[in-house]
Amino acid sequence: MNAFDYRDGVLHAEDVALPAIADAVGTPVHVYSASALRHAARAFSSAMGGLSSARFAFAVKANPNTAVLRLLADCGYGADIVSGGELRRAREAGMAPADIVFSGVGKTDREMADALDAGIGQFNLELEEEGRVLAQLASLRGRRAPAVLRVNPDVDGGSHAKITTGRRESKFGVDITSAADLYDRLARCDGLELHGVALHIGSQISDLAPLEAAYRRIGTLIVELRARGHHITRVDLGGGLGIPYRPEDRMPSLADYAAMVAGLTRGWDVGLTFEPGRIITGLAGILLTRVTWVKPGAIHPLVIVDAAMTDLARPALYNAYHRFAAVTPDGTTMTATLAGPVCETGDLFGVGRSIDRVGRGDLAVFHATGAYGSAMASIYNCRPLSPQVMVDGGAFTIVRDRLSPPEVLSATPAATAP
Repeated sequence: MNAFDYRDGVLHAEDVALPAIADAVGTPVHVYSASALRHAARAFSSAMGGLSSARFAFAVKANPNTAVLRLLADCGYGADIVSGGELRRAREAGMAPADIVFSGVGKTDREMADALDAGIGQFNLELEEEGRVLAQLASLRGRRAPAVLRVNPDVDGGSHAKITTGRRESKFGVDITSAADLYDRLARCDGLELHGVALHIGSQISDLAPLEAAYRRIGTLIVELRARGHHITRVDLGGGLGIPYRPEDRMPSLADYAAMVAGLTRGWDVGLTFEPGRIITGLAGILLTRVTWVKPGAIHPLVIVDAAMTDLARPALYNAYHRFAAVTPDGTTMTATLAGPVCETGDLFGVGRSIDRVGRGDLAVFHATGAYGSAMASIYNCRPLSPQVMVDGGAFTIVRDRLSPPEVLSATPAATAP
């Protein structure tokens, strides 16, 4: 569904005109559509609903806003977390501990202990020593930690190098060629209860072929593990399905993905876990901004907006594309470079782009910022963290206030000497 469309020449979020949000909250501001979030969450779970014991753990890194997480919990989602902070966010949003999966290559002892105490449902182990430490922590508590082994299938997801996680040289997971022997050793740890394996080959995947290749390799590994006497009941297939950032982008349908998964996993006799992130929240958010200046440039004019790489880092990090559109377009266009106010040459959203004609004071939006938009925000240049607004029908609610740098820093307790 498209929750952001024009009515009488003015861009709306659901039934709310965006100028009303700008007047009430200021700019820049991240705006989410509750209807779009519900639609995406239900579309994904419905498509995968026919698969064996399917569980859905939203990748909190994509958007950790508590209101977003609470809405997804109401849609039956748990959480895929990668830090103790994300564990707290998931719990604050009402996600059941049993529905929380702890991924990530750098779990600390404290984070693992807190997750054990919370009673989470699954740890995704990234290396042998991590598994042994987790087993010790669990044994001290008189329990066994539920876990799977994350395997690196040496498959390139085909997306940007910085969001590809399944190649052999990646920091994530264990080499699939040594996974069975490592699984043997970890299975003997008293404090671990190994249920199976996990994988995740990257983000913004636009072709099912890499996923199919990775799943086939996991299927072969499952056969080998069972031949060694292991009881495999759970496979975590990760996430990574992409969204169309450009009008011409074509992504695999959920129906095609579900059919591929069903075909390849038939006979595995396991429960499946999915960790969708971007595909749930990406298209459900926009970044509303205001044009500060239109500055003459050597080649193209520079449209300088009040949003920056501190509000939306993806273009600076990966040269990522986000469609720019005027809130009240007049039907004419211009070619311009889109720039933010941060004191970095890389604070650009697009170079030599054909855009709606805008002038000083005009409102505009960057589309598809609901994933990895506010989540990557910073206070660099002492800029405040932008507020976040949730629109539901004809009403909107501030779900995070604008936070000044002193407010952000004062919210972090000072370190104390032991």
